Amino acid sequence: MLKQLLGNPIFQFLVGRTIGLYLLLVGVTTRWKKVNRSAIEPFFRGESALIGCIWHGRFTLVHKMWAFGPGIPKAKMLISQSREGGVVAHTSRTVGAEVIRGSAAKGAKQKGGVEALRAMARHMEGGGVICMTPDGPRGPRMRVKKGPVQLAKIAGVPLIAVTWSTSARIVFDSWDRFVLPLPFGRGTLIWSDPIAPPAPDASDAEIEAVRANLEQEMIRIAAEADRLAGVDVIAPAPAPQSATAQPEPAP
Repeated sequence: MLKQLLGNPIFQFLVGRTIGLYLLLVGVTTRWKKVNRSAIEPFFRGESALIGCIWHGRFTLVHKMWAFGPGIPKAKMLISQSREGGVVAHTSRTVGAEVIRGSAAKGAKQKGGVEALRAMARHMEGGGVICMTPDGPRGPRMRVKKGPVQLAKIAGVPLIAVTWSTSARIVFDSWDRFVLPLPFGRGTLIWSDPIAPPAPDASDAEIEAVRANLEQEMIRIAAEADRLAGVDVIAPAPAPQSATAQPEPAP
């Protein structure tokens, strides 16, 4: 029954719009502390395209990490073509972000990954911003896969880690420790310094070094945000043996 509902475009729209309006409410009723915002401001001015990375468990408030308005490059979020992704797509549009749908193929079944990769490249060629969840859609939690780094290498654009935390929240017992922010609390927004992409002729070891640096920064600022918000730090899952190569969308 739930799968049938999730597959209904009208249901996706209504639920996605409702969630988006709720997240806008959380955003405006939370007292925010902003850390290292100056790192993102050159990208607000369109000085370079950008790939922003946020953990899957915290993608709900990713719109608070970007600015929206005339002259500011448009931000697009990579979202899978799953039923749940349809809801997330409407949520993203409600809070001001545009979307690109697609993910890696599953066996012989195509998921729009190639088309999504092309769309992301075109968007960044025009100075746009892409937001990705490097540990999604199924984990392991808070472990960066190679997709965003390889995309940065192809496009020649920097990466930046972003995160948030709030004092009022519910943490679900899911693989990503999904965080549902509640209104009327205190919150922290943190941006890392930009991370340079691998060179066009980078070796596997050099690509891995950038991936590891991005992962370390994402873990660091997530822990800092939790501490500043006065809540328990969410720890990453054990590191996997290797990271896959595909760009990872939100659900």
